[in-house]
Parts: sequence; structure tokens; C-alpha cells
Amino acid sequence: MNSSSAQRLARVLITTVSVAYSLIGLIYFTSGPRNGFVASAAVIGVVVTHYLNMRAGLRGERPPLFPLTMVLQAVATYVPDYLLPSGWSAVSAPMLAGSLLVFLPLRWSGPLVGAITLWNGGSIFAWSANPVLALFYGLSVATTGAMIYAMVRFVRVTVDLSHARAELAEAAVLKERLRISRDLHDGLGRSLTAIALKGDLAGRLMDRDPAAARGEVGELVQVAREAAQDVRQVARGYRELSLVSEVDRAVALLETSGVGCQAHLVDAALSRQSEAALAWGVREAVTNVLRHSRATMCTISTSLKEGRLRLEVVNDGVPEARDLNGHDPSDSDLGRCSPDYGGGLTGLAERAVQAGGTATASATGTGGFRLTMEVPA
Repeated sequence: MNSSSAQRLARVLITTVSVAYSLIGLIYFTSGPRNGFVASAAVIGVVVTHYLNMRAGLRGERPPLFPLTMVLQAVATYVPDYLLPSGWSAVSAPMLAGSLLVFLPLRWSGPLVGAITLWNGGSIFAWSANPVLALFYGLSVATTGAMIYAMVRFVRVTVDLSHARAELAEAAVLKERLRISRDLHDGLGRSLTAIALKGDLAGRLMDRDPAAARGEVGELVQVAREAAQDVRQVARGYRELSLVSEVDRAVALLETSGVGCQAHLVDAALSRQSEAALAWGVREAVTNVLRHSRATMCTISTSLKEGRLRLEVVNDGVPEARDLNGHDPSDSDLGRCSPDYGGGLTGLAERAVQAGGTATASATGTGGFRLTMEVPA
């Protein structure tokens, strides 16, 4: 049920109860001209103040003249007791109980409704000497008040849920946008870097070694096709990466670019999320080595300890005393890296956290740079 339907249902039920109680009192107390005038005035006073209170309550607000409207409803409920025979409040007090429960804290409204229940039951018993009738009218105050309170709360909860659903939908859209942005950055970054490097190499080889140049162009075309496939997979939300395959590609790309590379991987079974996080880590590290460093050697290794797999990508060419995300190398916690400096390592830290692990990056102290990730094995 949406919030509009809930509000309509609550209005119909509360209005029906209010009109029913008011008509009962109006019919019963119009036995004479004087009684008819007082009863009509009492009905108008109760219905108007109850309507103002409930309309505001259904919106989650207080009436504009609160607490004056509550006082006026109480006056319209109990003053006619002294002007009409047999007590008017027996039929108007249940609506007052509902208003008290809606607008006052339970520590105040609960005792007040209890007092109204006892008062009404006692007054009916004093008039009729019928305990069953007294019990009925007394309990009608508490039950009707609780029903009105429950309907108002039902509407408010429904409205809050509708707002929450809208916020969750917006969050899901934002999350998907961030995923696409992160995947495009991480995936296309390596591919475009490889295309640029191979294009430059093919251009240099064109005159002195046409065969080698054609080979580089062929590999360039293959990388471009892989990049196009990456874009299609990102659009479909499907990114299943293999750590071993990603390391093989990294080694081939680094060696082609003139960077020596060694890989030492342990044999370990990983969950899809953990393996994908490490594979993205290798891709991001290699992309940054090619783009930002002057490395001549890179090492990719994994180790298994106490149920966690550790990935280390180390190179010997850290760029100008700053890390790959634009920060001072001493700031090694990727979780503290600001997105203002670029989303590469920040996105990598997010992937690590989603897989239940961590990611750090720092200078090695010997002119190199180390990227470390740990995920559950």
C-alpha cells in the first residue's frame, strides 16, 4: 500500500468513527429545544477540533494553534456534561483520547487516557447503575483512542517507508554510476595506456622493422577489441576477472613496455569477490606503473597466511616523492585518500573493503613503491 492509499484509508476510518459517535450523541440528546441547541454546538466543536488535530497528525505535524486545539477539543468534550442530561462525554471522549495519544508523549497521554477511561466508566455507572454498560463505555475510550493512534502511526510509517524507498532507489542509481565510473577507470585505463604504448612503438619500428611494427599494430588492435569488450561488460554489470589471467597480461604488457617483471603466485582457491578485487589491484598497479613511474623492474607476488591472501606489487620507480594518487607517500592508508586526487586507488580501496579486506600503498624507502592488498582466502 502506498502512502496516498494509506492516508485515504485512515481518513475514511477516522472520519467514520468521528461521525458515528457524534451522530449517536446528537440523536440521543435532541430530546428538547434547549438540549438540541447545546448538543449541536457540542457536535460542531468536537468534530471541528478533532478534524484539525487529525489532519495535522496524518501529515506528521502539529496543528497550527497547538495546544489550543487540544484544549478546545477537551472543552467541547466535557463542558456539555454540565448542560446536557446523562453526560455528553461518553460519546465524545474516545475522540479526545485519540488526539491525546497522537500528539502527546506516551508517558503523559497514557495516564490521561487511563483517567478518562475511569472517569467515563464511573460516570456511566453512576447514571445507570449498570456495570456492563459502564465497562463498555469506559473501554470504548481506550480502544477507540488506540485505534485512532494506530491509524495515524500506520500512515506515518507508510510515508516514511515511501521516502526510504525513494532514497534507496537514488542510492542504488548513485552506486551504479560509481561502479561504472570505477570500472571504466580501472579497465580502460590499462587498455588505453597499452594502446598508446604499442602505437608509439609501432611508429618507431615502422621504418627499420616493418614486420615487428605490424606485430605491434596487431596487438594494438587486439587490445582495442578487449577494451571494447570491457565497456560492454561494464554496461551489463558483469565483471568476472581471473587473478592469474590478469597477472599474465600485466607481465606481457610491462615487458613489452621495457619494464622487467617477475610474478610469484601461490596456489589458493578464492571467492569470486576476493579474486576480482585482487585482479583489479594488479590492473590498477600496472596502469599506474606505466603512466606515472620511471620503473625498470616490477614484482607481483602473493602469499597465504592465516586464511588471508596477500598481494604485493612493487616497482622501483616512485614518481617524484608522491604516491600514485597524488599524496605524499607517508600517507599509506588508501581509505584516507581523497577522491579529489583521482579515483584509481580510492576505488581500489573500496573494492578491497567490499571483499572484506584492506589495501595500502606507500613508498618502499629505496626509491620504489609498494601496493598491498589483503583479502579473505
